[in-house]
Amino acid sequence: MADYKKILKKIFTYHEPQKVERFILKEKQSEGFEKGMKKEPNKEKGDLPKVIYKRPDAGGEQDKKVCEEKLVSIKLDENSDYLKRVYSVPENGDIVLREFDITVGSKIIRAFIIFYDGMTNDNIINSSIMQPLMLLSNLDIKGEKRELTEYISRQLVPHSQIREFRKMKKVIDEVNFGGCGIFIDGVDSAFTCDAKGWESRGVERPEVENVVRGPQEGFTETLRTNTALVRKILKDEDLVAVDVSVGNRSKTPCSLMYIKDIANSSLVSEIKRRLEGIDVDYIFDSGELEQFLEDNPFLTAPQIIASERPDRVAAALSDGKIAIIMSGSPFALIVPTTNLDLLQSAEDTYMRFPYANLVRIIRTIAIFVSLLLPGLYVAITNFHHEMIPTELLLAIEASRELVPFPSVVEILIMEFAFELILEAGIRRPGPLGPTLGIIGALVLGQAAVAANVVSPIMIIIVAVTGIGSFAIPNFGLGLSFRLLRFVFIFLASLSGFLGITFGLFVYGTWLCSAKSFGVPFMSPIGPKTHSSFVGPFVRSPIWKQERRPDYLNPKDVDRQPNISRKWTKNDKKKQ
Repeated sequence: MADYKKILKKIFTYHEPQKVERFILKEKQSEGFEKGMKKEPNKEKGDLPKVIYKRPDAGGEQDKKVCEEKLVSIKLDENSDYLKRVYSVPENGDIVLREFDITVGSKIIRAFIIFYDGMTNDNIINSSIMQPLMLLSNLDIKGEKRELTEYISRQLVPHSQIREFRKMKKVIDEVNFGGCGIFIDGVDSAFTCDAKGWESRGVERPEVENVVRGPQEGFTETLRTNTALVRKILKDEDLVAVDVSVGNRSKTPCSLMYIKDIANSSLVSEIKRRLEGIDVDYIFDSGELEQFLEDNPFLTAPQIIASERPDRVAAALSDGKIAIIMSGSPFALIVPTTNLDLLQSAEDTYMRFPYANLVRIIRTIAIFVSLLLPGLYVAITNFHHEMIPTELLLAIEASRELVPFPSVVEILIMEFAFELILEAGIRRPGPLGPTLGIIGALVLGQAAVAANVVSPIMIIIVAVTGIGSFAIPNFGLGLSFRLLRFVFIFLASLSGFLGITFGLFVYGTWLCSAKSFGVPFMSPIGPKTHSSFVGPFVRSPIWKQERRPDYLNPKDVDRQPNISRKWTKNDKKKQ
C-alpha cells in the first residue's frame, strides 16, 4: 500500500521542468523575403505603394559558376586544398584522398588520388592504378611533364578507360559517379579512371511483366548492365546509345538508345531537346523522368511505356521507337507510345496468332468491364429497368430489399473497400500481402452481405470489375481506369446511359487530341494511317508483318520482304 501512495504522490506532485537547451530551426525565408522586397511608389494618389518581390541571389550560385570554370592547377597543393574544400574533408568520412610519390630516376614527383570508398573497386585502385604509378622509378624517363603524362595514359596504367581533363568540374563528376581522379604535381591536367565497384542486383526474372513463353531476363538498376542486355538481343552496329545526364545535382546518367538507320532523326532530336531542357536538382527514377517528358501531364492514360523487359525494348527499337534507360531504375521508357500499344503484352509476339488474338479479345472485354461495368449497373438499376428481364430485375430488387442505401452509395462503399484491400495487400511485405487481400475480401464481403450493407450481386459486380482491371497488361493504364471508373459511376448516377455516353465522348475526344512526342495518341485509328487498321486489335501471322508502323515515319519502312519464308517459294517452283 505504501508503494501505491509513493507512486500517486510522485504523479500528482509538481516537478519543476529541467532546463534543457532546445534546438530551434530559425526561419530564413522571411529574412530573404524582406531583403528581396522592393517598394515602388505608385504615381496615382491614394494607392498603396507597390511591393515587388525580387528573389535574392543564392549564395552558392556564384560558387557554382566558379566551379564550372575552374581549371586544374599546376600546383598540387592548390588542387588538393580545392578538392578538400569541395568534398568537405575531413568531415566527409567516405572520401579518400591518398597522397603518394612517383620516382623518376633520381627525381621525386608528388601526386595524389581521390575516390569514394564504397563506390570503387579496391582491386582496380590498387593493382591497376596505384601499383603501376608507384613502380615508375624503375623506368627510364627524362622527367618532362608532357612526356610523363603521355606515358602514364598510353603505356603505364593498364586500365581500359583512362581519360585526361583540364576542367576540375569534369574530374569531380567522374569521381561522383564511382571513378577516381589522379593529380600530379607540375601537370595542369588530371586523369580519371573508371573504378566502379558498388554492390548491385543481378539479372533476375521480371516481376511486373511476367510471361509464360519468352525470355526470363529483366533489367536491373545498373545502367551498363541494362544496355548490354539490349545489345545482347540486337547485335547491330547501328544501335546507338547516347549518354546524357539529368538533374543539376544528382546528375543521373541515362542512355538514349535507338537504331540510327531506322529511327526518325527529328524524333531523336526532340527527345534530346527535352532531356537537356529538364532543369531540376534531383531525378532518382524513370517514373519521375516520365512525368517531365510527357506531352499531356493531365491525361490519365500513360503516354510513355515503362518496361522492365529487354526483349520488349529491343522489339520497340526495331520498329523505329526510342528507349531511355536510366541508372538506378529497372524500367526503361519507350517513346513514342499510342493508346493501342498499352493493350499489348510482351508475350503476344511469342504466341501463335490464333491464341494471341483470343487473348487480345479477352483484354478488350476486360477493359470495358473494368471501366464501365459499375456505371452500367448504376444506370440500369436507377434509370433503365426495362433493359433487363423481369425475372432478373425482381431478383435484384429482392436482394436489395433490406439494403438501406441507394445503388450508387452501395457500389461506392464496395469500390472504396476493394481499393483499400488492394492497397493494403500491396504495401504488406512478403507473403502476408496476398493473404491479407484474399482473407480481407472474403471476410469483408461476407460480413457486408450478412449485415445488409450491400447486396450479393454488388459483390459480384465489384469482383468482376477488379478481375477485369488486373487483366489489363499495362499497370499505368489499369490505374487510369481505376480512377475513371468513379467518374463513370458519378455520371451514371446523374443521367444513366446519357451520362456514360457523354463521358465516353469527352474521354475519346481527349485521347484523339493528345500526342506522344508528335505522334497522335490514337494512331493508327485517329487519324487513319497506312498501317493496318485491324493490326493493333488482330495480330496477323508473323510472316505477314512486312512493314513498320508508318505513324513513326521510320527511315526504313520495310521490316521484312513480301516473301519472308523463301522455302515456300522454292517449293512452288519445284512443283
